[in-house]
Amino acid sequence: MLVYPSSIDLFSGTLRYLTTRLRARQRKIGTLWRRLPADRQALLALAHLRCGDTYSRLAAGFGIGVATVYRYIREVIDVLAAAAPTLHEVMKTVRAKAFVILDGTLLPIDRIAADTPYYSGKHKRHGMSIQVLTDPFGRLLWASPTLPGSTHDLTAARRHGIIDALAEDDVKCWADKAYQGAGRPVRVPFRGRRLKRWKRRHNSTHAKSPCLGEQAMATLKGWRLLRKLRCSTNRITDIVKAVVVLHYAST
Repeated sequence: MLVYPSSIDLFSGTLRYLTTRLRARQRKIGTLWRRLPADRQALLALAHLRCGDTYSRLAAGFGIGVATVYRYIREVIDVLAAAAPTLHEVMKTVRAKAFVILDGTLLPIDRIAADTPYYSGKHKRHGMSIQVLTDPFGRLLWASPTLPGSTHDLTAARRHGIIDALAEDDVKCWADKAYQGAGRPVRVPFRGRRLKRWKRRHNSTHAKSPCLGEQAMATLKGWRLLRKLRCSTNRITDIVKAVVVLHYAST
């Protein structure tokens, strides 16, 4: 088998952060010995999340079994997901912002045509839907739990309590046309072909904000595992939470 050196486009601080979390976890459960020390386990997990390396490739590269790789990565995801901020916690930060940007995206998954709930008619593919809140500069603030890809963005935002949380804290929010009917806290562009001049100007100005929200989507999908998920759909929410925590640690 041929082996070659590679790299992960993350700061070393991210590796130190994850290593510290894992060592605290191992002390808590009383771990005495493992095939890989905490820093090597953290590196393995980052290679999987950031680069999308498969279990078999990681097993060969780190000299351990595929089942061990699975257990190590699952443990890392669980540790990070437990540290992810809730919507209530994020709203404390959001109150200080001039406004926030709400947008939704689809995380592709490997499902067959029979899996109707996961098929998104908008994106013409199977996936899991998530809602993302960003600040006025396009920086990621929060990502929601996942829902089947067929779920409409407005329905998802209501189900996660985002609309109610924005209204309760009187936070201004900018969103695209998918959120028409969300109510007072969410500002959306005007619809129609023959709009008055001031409405067209409003739409032109409004279009710049959702574009900033796309930066947060690009930030999430910079973690290559999220570009095509091949795991159980029940695990995807925890994976997204883990990525968000690592994103905070690397900024």
